[in-house]
Amino acid sequence: MQYDVVIIGSGITGLSTACSLLERKPQLKVCIVERGQLPSGASTKNAGFACIGSFTEKQHDLRLMGEDAFLELIEARIKGLEMLRKRVGDSNMDFEQHGGYELLLPTMNAVSQDELDAMNAVLYPLFNRDVFSLQQQKITEFGFEGTSQLIYNFFEGQINSGKMMRALMQRALSLGVQIMTGTEVLQLTDSSNSVRIVCKSFMDKGTLTLTAEQVAVCTNAFIPALLPEIEVNPGRGQVLCTSVISSLKFKGVFSIDEGYYYFRNYGNRVLFGGGRNLDFETEQTTEFGLNPLIHENLLKYLSEVIIPNEKYTIDYHWSGIMAFHPQKQPLVYKTKPGIWVAGRLNGMGVAIGSHVAENLAINLIKELAL
Repeated sequence: MQYDVVIIGSGITGLSTACSLLERKPQLKVCIVERGQLPSGASTKNAGFACIGSFTEKQHDLRLMGEDAFLELIEARIKGLEMLRKRVGDSNMDFEQHGGYELLLPTMNAVSQDELDAMNAVLYPLFNRDVFSLQQQKITEFGFEGTSQLIYNFFEGQINSGKMMRALMQRALSLGVQIMTGTEVLQLTDSSNSVRIVCKSFMDKGTLTLTAEQVAVCTNAFIPALLPEIEVNPGRGQVLCTSVISSLKFKGVFSIDEGYYYFRNYGNRVLFGGGRNLDFETEQTTEFGLNPLIHENLLKYLSEVIIPNEKYTIDYHWSGIMAFHPQKQPLVYKTKPGIWVAGRLNGMGVAIGSHVAENLAINLIKELAL
């Protein structure tokens, strides 16, 4: 079977790339190949944050990247969220914007007003208003015990990841994208004018060969399985969800410790994840599974800081696989003739995935002999 573009991976980046291609060039023949029946990486197993990141994480990123690269990354997240909301529609993914908060505990360095002012000054060109402010009065209102400071960010929102992915898939199908699920790509072979894609179908247990003028590998943490030369650091995220808490006092998205811990309300439940900084070595994996050390730490934070006076049970827990790089920049480039790669979204796929996909689609169209 011959296509103009074959996209490997039906997560946020893969589906968004297909949509961007066909929104620009409706005549293209585009196919997405997905190993699972549904995408199984971070796209369907995240915590549903539509955000740009916490204050202390932004401090770290600014020091690491320098101001120009930092602002470029934040702008990409802003634009990515705008594109996702426009393409999917807020109601189709339960988008809510209650704002975001970062909890600083007594063991952590306090943040001064001068530090807040300095960060707001850096970000002002992108938002035309102050982004971060102290909201000390909310600590008691939200019921957080042992919290010394609470930093507010007006921009943060939350989504239902499952509904978002379903709506994004429906959009891609409506544009004419063919999606092959249960199909694993085994090999990519580039030639002078096309790429040969050898696949294994789990349905009929046979092999299938596709050809395309351009191929885009959009499997994020799983990119090295096909392109081992690409530098990607996988990071597993542990997430749990409580039972319904009728007296839950807060709404919004929240973070602790440079964003390594994150929680939000899901209706009247608490959805809480993170903690991979406790065990980086074990969590640098593409294998799904429970890390008991991190799970117990999440339970401790729940009972001692987040909902210390509530009765609840843990109804669900899962893990998702993200992809990271020390420099924080996402990856979009041509690695071989006819073969492109996009990913390494550094835990911000909901925010930045659509922007990365748009850049990839523009590059693919330039490469196609249209």
